[in-house]
Amino acid sequence: MTKHNTPATSKPEIDDLSDSSVITRTLRRANTEADKDARRQEILGAAKTVFSKNGFHATTISDVAKEAQLSYGSIYWYFDSKDALFHALMESEEESLKTEIARATAISNFPEQPELTFRAAIAATIKFFERDKAAVKLLFRDSYALGDRFEAHLYNIYEGFIGDIKSVVIEYQNHGDIIDLPPHLVAFSIAALITQFAHRRLETDDGISAEKVSDLILKILLEGLLPRRRSSVNN
Repeated sequence: MTKHNTPATSKPEIDDLSDSSVITRTLRRANTEADKDARRQEILGAAKTVFSKNGFHATTISDVAKEAQLSYGSIYWYFDSKDALFHALMESEEESLKTEIARATAISNFPEQPELTFRAAIAATIKFFERDKAAVKLLFRDSYALGDRFEAHLYNIYEGFIGDIKSVVIEYQNHGDIIDLPPHLVAFSIAALITQFAHRRLETDDGISAEKVSDLILKILLEGLLPRRRSSVNN
């Protein structure tokens, strides 16, 4: 999916560092690229926990440092600001969703069965959203309200999601398995249906399991809303 790299504009906030609850670990400096990546992932994990609990505005870098059990200054070795940290977290979750869908679909295994590929993608998306509702709600929905910089990033994530679906649509159109309509608009329609159901389930499951929702979305996609009419031969 398309990455959105926004320059860090926020200045480091002044946090209360006298809190006795701050517990830091004695850690060796991360010298190798593997060590640095591992430390960065630790910070992202802590940030996800704190942002999900407190929201964006109420979270400080000090909060993230406490959760990660690192010193306040250590966070700034990896992220220039709270904005930069939040953008990185959005990118991390985007990649996680993309990986989940890719693992679930394995399009090469279903060359002539688009319904299996789409069902796998739908189910993977729904399950991803439901696994950690607080984080997904913050990163993939509420970030629209955090200002233009985050709205633009979320738009790019959504366009990337559409682009991934578009590649699948084109593949099946080339085999004659999907109707010949503009692939981007077909992909947009599919993405809109999936994400709206996924967003709704952040608030309510309507008493329906994720599996049944996946089947419902697939039925709407493949069969539409009009009931099947009997052939005039049988009337």
